[in-house]
Amino acid sequence: MSNSKDAVRKVLDQVKADNRTSLTAPEGKLVCDAYGIPVPKEGVAKSAGEAGKMASAMGFPVVMKIVSPDILHKTEAGGVIVGLKTADEAEKAYETILGNAKKYKADAKIEGVQVQQMLAGGTEVIVGSITDGSFGKLVAFGLGGVLVEVLKDITFRLAPATKEDALSMLDGIQAHEILKGVRGGEPVNRTALADVIVKVSQLVTDFPEIVELDLNPVFATPKGATAADVRIVVDFAYVPKPKPRPTEEIVAAMNRIMQPKAVAVVGASAEDGKIGNSVMKNLINGGYKGDIYPIHPKAAEILGYKAYKSVKDVPGVIDVAVFAIPAKFVAAALTECGEKKIPGAVLIPSGFAEAGAPELQAEIVEVGKKYDIRLMGPNIYGFYYTPANLCATFCTAYDVKGHAALSSQSGGIGMAIIGFSRSAKMGVSAIVGLGNKSDIDEDDLLAFFEQDPNTNLIAQHCEDLKDGRAFAEAAKRVSKKKPVVVLKAGRTSAGAKAASSHTGALAGNDKIYEDVLAQSGVIRARSLRQLLEFARGVPVLPTPKGENVLIITGAGGSGVLLSDSCVDNGLSLMSMPPDLDAAFRKFIPPFGAAGNPVDITGGEPPITYVNTVKLGLSDERIHSLILGYWHTIVTPPMVFARNMVEVKKEMEAKGFVKPIVASLAGDVEVEEAAEYLYQNGIPAYAYSTELPVEVLGAKYKWARGAGLL
Repeated sequence: MSNSKDAVRKVLDQVKADNRTSLTAPEGKLVCDAYGIPVPKEGVAKSAGEAGKMASAMGFPVVMKIVSPDILHKTEAGGVIVGLKTADEAEKAYETILGNAKKYKADAKIEGVQVQQMLAGGTEVIVGSITDGSFGKLVAFGLGGVLVEVLKDITFRLAPATKEDALSMLDGIQAHEILKGVRGGEPVNRTALADVIVKVSQLVTDFPEIVELDLNPVFATPKGATAADVRIVVDFAYVPKPKPRPTEEIVAAMNRIMQPKAVAVVGASAEDGKIGNSVMKNLINGGYKGDIYPIHPKAAEILGYKAYKSVKDVPGVIDVAVFAIPAKFVAAALTECGEKKIPGAVLIPSGFAEAGAPELQAEIVEVGKKYDIRLMGPNIYGFYYTPANLCATFCTAYDVKGHAALSSQSGGIGMAIIGFSRSAKMGVSAIVGLGNKSDIDEDDLLAFFEQDPNTNLIAQHCEDLKDGRAFAEAAKRVSKKKPVVVLKAGRTSAGAKAASSHTGALAGNDKIYEDVLAQSGVIRARSLRQLLEFARGVPVLPTPKGENVLIITGAGGSGVLLSDSCVDNGLSLMSMPPDLDAAFRKFIPPFGAAGNPVDITGGEPPITYVNTVKLGLSDERIHSLILGYWHTIVTPPMVFARNMVEVKKEMEAKGFVKPIVASLAGDVEVEEAAEYLYQNGIPAYAYSTELPVEVLGAKYKWARGAGLL
């Protein structure tokens, strides 16, 4: 590859020497040639005669375009003529283009006229690349021409992209069927198209100064894919984000913060209603067994603990300092933590970047770097780590232990997580506030929870990702072992800056998040409620062994809505084999409907639910079950719930372990039944046909991403 790199370097050096920010079309062609990206035959003619000869050698039809660093919008300047069929036409076109260019900009520097083989037929697509503030280099693919502007039907992946990534992009646009050939159209050569995507992604990775690139249109045919037009924008001042810290280093520091042997409370207070008082009380009442050191300028003791003027006066080692002092005093106290070699600081105070004081935040970041203190916050509620009985927060002590770790960028959302977890009896291993993310962010948490034996699912609410690429790389690794759920807030912001390329203008911020999160194996939650329900439900469900989903329902109406939800959540309803259909029919009344959903009808006694669910669990062709219960006098809610739990246990003992979710339609008694089912490993919801299927869908998404299906 070194020769090709040298060829590109030579072109870029020339652009830099000329102080330009974009490449000319002939330079773009040289770059494409170097990386094996197919472009049409072309040349630059310096005279009308030369244009005629060149065109004849290439074969007609040809297109001719002005070549001038001073004319960026060639069509506007009357500098493009297409469909020329003879040498004579080409010569005349040369004179016309030159005349138009002089009229458009009298002093334009003209290097000649480009003669280019015209591509006919095929499907027009766009392959491009942009540089995102958070994710860095991305490669993009969409339909070319006018459609892409109107429909914004485009998909993104992190560069460099693998061949698999590239092929998934071809299926990742809404209009993907067009590529397969519609109404007598021929299918495109997928391998050739994927190859172009991979090469573009490699090019922008090798040369970070290429900040935008457009191949638009690329003509995709059954034979190959050729880029008719190349546009490359450069920024020689662009510097990629520094590589994240090594995972081992992150984990070493995070272990001491999350599982400290000793905690200092800077700004501890004996006065009710003060944040420093709440933090002390939560540490004590939460049952934390390590050492607690209140830090206060005057007090001798606080809440029965000996107080110290400074962390430097504390005799023992301190693992983490929790700050509850006003923003303006933080930097000085943090410096003392540095001198005491404390590896972590939890910064509760607000009044930094979020309140228009970025200089205060920059100052603490500098102190953190100087002494290698990892900073959590500022502007946070603190954090909980239940295995250590640690409530390093001013919220409320929390003690329902479990295996979901949740984080939020917002304090309000953090409180919602605590409330939901308590109300739903959902155990958590951790709840962490990230706030302004001056240092510690989502990927630091991923690295810690990945190796934390007390955590088996990570759910994160974020407003932005400081370093999206570092996050994506961490998530890709972690999601292979544990589900990672992300609620990205602000997904409707216009996000797209006024960009100078098609690809740039199309990069609505959210589409990038959507595609990169999917590429990283992340389950995306669409709402706060979904984030919480996924955190609660996904770990409860066993991993399915295949894609076949079966619905068993007592209410035809529920069956239809549950089927809709399956489609919405990417689940595939199993088509019923005749022998299985016959087996189900034995248990249901003649007017019930077999097939899928299996409709047992409303008037059936509990035994009908039991028999059909047993059959669903025992047949190896069925991989997961969705139950639609309808409240009747014959089968009351708690009778149904107890029966289902019993059947599940009985079948598990025989080795049949499958995910089961339930939707309960009925009067208020179904609430208690749903709760009972949930506590016994069947995520169940009263009054909803969407939530149970969304939870099952999330489990499937994770299992597919982790390569378990």
